Amino acid sequence: MKVRDIANILEETAPLSYQESYDNAGLIIGSPDQEVTGILIALDVTEAVLEEAIKKGANRIVTHHPIIFSPFKKLTGKTYVERCIIKAIKHDLAIYAAHTNLDAVEGGVNSKICEKIGLQKVRTLSPASNQLSKLVTFVPLAEAQKVRTALFDAGAGQIGNYDSCSFNSEGSGTFRGGAQTNPFSGKPGEFHTENEIKIETIVPKPRMSKVISSLLQAHPYEEVAYDIYSLENEFEKAGSGMIGELPNPMNEIDFLHLLKKTFGCDAIRHTAFRNKPIQNIAICGGSGSFLINKAMAANADIFVSAEFKYNHFFDAENRMMLADIGHFESEQFTKEVFYEILTKKIPKFALHLTELNLNPVKYLV
Repeated sequence: MKVRDIANILEETAPLSYQESYDNAGLIIGSPDQEVTGILIALDVTEAVLEEAIKKGANRIVTHHPIIFSPFKKLTGKTYVERCIIKAIKHDLAIYAAHTNLDAVEGGVNSKICEKIGLQKVRTLSPASNQLSKLVTFVPLAEAQKVRTALFDAGAGQIGNYDSCSFNSEGSGTFRGGAQTNPFSGKPGEFHTENEIKIETIVPKPRMSKVISSLLQAHPYEEVAYDIYSLENEFEKAGSGMIGELPNPMNEIDFLHLLKKTFGCDAIRHTAFRNKPIQNIAICGGSGSFLINKAMAANADIFVSAEFKYNHFFDAENRMMLADIGHFESEQFTKEVFYEILTKKIPKFALHLTELNLNPVKYLV
């Protein structure tokens, strides 16, 4: 098992194209061709985490937060980041991060938070845009089902909770092959008309390469005609934050105590009680203040996230509650997300969850 194999497994769930422009997800330190002896999963990279990996015989570290965000002009060991980089290189430790790309997908960070709270009817709070394309191709009638199946198996045709979605229309295709061709039908040098099916289907952009490869393998023609159109449709399978419902409403203080217990919070910063039941809950792991208006527009009773500034507590305007449970607290279960993704593909591989509490924020209570 090589470093690139682990990366491919993680990116099947959290494609790198979903990361924000400021982010640095992916393989940060190490060679893609390095053999992996074991994997340590953590939220952050620290010197203690590197020592833990060395002791456990794990030469691959998978984290949520990237150790490197900005370029370096020198590596002198002056900061903990520089020391981590030097130590990782010295001990051949490969470091991989899945950050905002893992935030943005179903089954990622926010899905795990919803699971921990017990939310139902979960959906993306702010669906991604410009992440979908329409693929159009033209296939002989008798081969259409084979090609459709190949496209769907590769990840095309997913709309909401429906799969195998396509639109099909019959028409006539024309072509004339050159002297060196071996056409599926007709003869080289002769004008030919073929009854064809026009297949149109939706493809998430990160899946397009795999879908096109499958199309070329399944299609009977030597030269496959296809068109790709970029779409502005929202993609509900990816985006920022999530919103869902509790099975039964709770009063505000009981729900805050549920959060406190579930996420091990020493304290929760929140807006004033509205004296209304809590059932519709918006969440965002990490810093989620940019979604306050989205949460209000979705009629959330409370928005659970972290790192709200002073003015954000005014921005809710008593239309919903805000609950700041802490950055680490909101993302701590990301380790479980990584573990579940990897064990599905490599159940017998040496996977370790860090035993360290890496929360740098302390409270005097």
